[in-house]
Amino acid sequence: MVAGAFPIAKLLYLGVRQLSKPLAARIKDGARASPFFRQYVCGPPAQLYHWVEMRAKMRIMGFRGAAIKPLNEEAAAELGAELLGEAIVFGVGGLCIYLEYARQSANSKKKEDELNSTLVSLQEQISELSLTVETLDAQLRGVNRILVELSDSAKKK
Repeated sequence: MVAGAFPIAKLLYLGVRQLSKPLAARIKDGARASPFFRQYVCGPPAQLYHWVEMRAKMRIMGFRGAAIKPLNEEAAAELGAELLGEAIVFGVGGLCIYLEYARQSANSKKKEDELNSTLVSLQEQISELSLTVETLDAQLRGVNRILVELSDSAKKK
């Protein structure tokens, strides 16, 4: 059952991801236009990303102590907007995966609860049947005893 649902989940994930791209583009455009977003939302992550990227490149090339110049405001805003857009697409994808996981977990919990209730019901039925068998066994012993007494009394006469 899970194998049949999984490709549908992948298809839905892809669809939601495709729908999140225009949303991310609108947010990027808004972030580029707004001075607040440029300075406080897009700028710092872009500068940090640039610093880490350049530091890694310099270490790979063997320049250990080189100073890294920060990006200008326009380049930082552009890079920050791109990072924000990618984070939105990634976040939507991660949310889709989490929701699918939660759905699968709820389904397995539901199935497990149904199996447990069935098991409890079967155990109750077994107990009832065991009690019925014991009762019938006692009655059979009583009937056998009466038959033995009747046969003994018939032999004495």
